[in-house]
Amino acid sequence: MAAGYLTALAGGAIDVLSAGSEPKDQINPAAVAAMAEEGIDISANVPKILTTDAVRESDVVITMGCGDTCPIFPGKRYEDWELDDPAGQGVDAVRPIRDEIRARIEVLISELLPAS
Repeated sequence: MAAGYLTALAGGAIDVLSAGSEPKDQINPAAVAAMAEEGIDISANVPKILTTDAVRESDVVITMGCGDTCPIFPGKRYEDWELDDPAGQGVDAVRPIRDEIRARIEVLISELLPAS
């Protein structure tokens, strides 16, 4: 959901990589449905494993409960967003998580792309 929002709301001004330390075999259907309500289609996304190279190439790394399994490199900006896990939840339970992610993404975009 975070990658979907960042891609949509930054209008291509930010390169987005999305991966997880323990990715599932498919995107959570409730997350897909909740994002579709926002007009953002994440249904074609495929979960990917987080690689050391992906972190090394990134300027900002947002984690969501990755803990010690995420690689750390000096000079990168790291944020760990504590959010409820949408896994196994229905759309009604996922909406507040989605909305929290959107709010955090909007702040992140304002910090990365300050108005000129």
